[in-house]
Amino acid sequence: MGAVVSRVFRNGNGQAVRIPQEFRLDATRVEISRNGEGDLVLKPLAEDRGQALLDALGAFDDDMTAEFTALVSADRKEQVPVQERDAL
Repeated sequence: MGAVVSRVFRNGNGQAVRIPQEFRLDATRVEISRNGEGDLVLKPLAEDRGQALLDALGAFDDDMTAEFTALVSADRKEQVPVQERDAL
């Protein structure tokens, strides 16, 4: 698919670009970045990114969860106490 020309316009305090139908995105959110040549790159974001993380964490078995909890508890015991300082 070749390049097409589109319109840039103001939308409130932001700027918007009309995306032609042939480039329509199947997403409600995008990540915007600039590549080395200075071009803007739009990357559609998955809708349920948080759910995917929760699903992955849910795959851990009870032994793994218990081991992780023990490591976190041990780390908390080794932390340096908060220093007392004069008020500003």
